[in-house]
Amino acid sequence: MTDNIITLQKATIADADTLLTFSRKTFFDFFAHLNAPENMEAYASTAFTQQKIQDELNNPDSYFYFAMLDDQITGYIKINLNAAQTELQESQSLEVERIYVVAEHHGKKIGYQLLNFAIQTAQDKGLQYVWLGVWEHNHKAIGFYEKNGFKVFSSHPFMLGNDKQTDLLMKKELTK
Repeated sequence: MTDNIITLQKATIADADTLLTFSRKTFFDFFAHLNAPENMEAYASTAFTQQKIQDELNNPDSYFYFAMLDDQITGYIKINLNAAQTELQESQSLEVERIYVVAEHHGKKIGYQLLNFAIQTAQDKGLQYVWLGVWEHNHKAIGFYEKNGFKVFSSHPFMLGNDKQTDLLMKKELTK
């Protein structure tokens, strides 16, 4: 099988509706079957709103990119720098806050290309590491990140509605 090379399209405020719809859809596609519907809806009612997406798009230290294949959105990534980072907020790191690929495009190395884009962006900026949070029960994603050089260094609670879950914090040290 040949690799499907994606193009990246930076999301702008004009893309807010598309990003909101796509973000909500991929989140539910990945996690709805593993969580109570009321917790999914409670989380989505605050995480996936027009105002929140607009605020994120307007943040000068947050960037969204759509993964495009044959003029179709197949996934997206959100990266954060500086104070936009959700946890560490260190000037020498880049956070991958979200990375999703629609199910019908799994196995096409789109997630790998998105992750490599984040790593290359951090290297281009001379940063020391890339980090992210991943649900402790998302074994497929954890394996993917480990395969790409990420190691668990901590954890933190993640509230999905009234369900207190644990996200593993993983990072990849970058070489100069």
